Amino acid sequence: MSQWDDVQRRLERVRKFAGLMDDKFALPGTRLRFGLDSLLGLLPGLGDAATAAMGVWLIAEAARMKVPKGVLIRMCGNLLVDATLGSVPIAGDVFDLYWKSNRRNAVLLEKHLKKRAAGR
Repeated sequence: MSQWDDVQRRLERVRKFAGLMDDKFALPGTRLRFGLDSLLGLLPGLGDAATAAMGVWLIAEAARMKVPKGVLIRMCGNLLVDATLGSVPIAGDVFDLYWKSNRRNAVLLEKHLKKRAAGR
């Protein structure tokens, strides 16, 4: 397996993870999508801590793909905003429906990898 094939395989895993966490389900009759992040966030304290821990995996995967520190810092910021504001009772649950840190981080990773591929 080539290095590029490995990157593509990892990127696909990241996409699937982001979809599961942020927009796997739809609220019937609306365009609103949500995932496990929103559902687990309904559990006070523990749910937000668990989803933040899961979000670290995506950032670690990006680090293994040798993404620059600047991109990793932005990804950490997205996760920190999600974990901090998402933990506010009730308002945080609503916030989780709109701030999709895993999706944002997957997009950041994909954009960087496309730039890297274009420079090959």
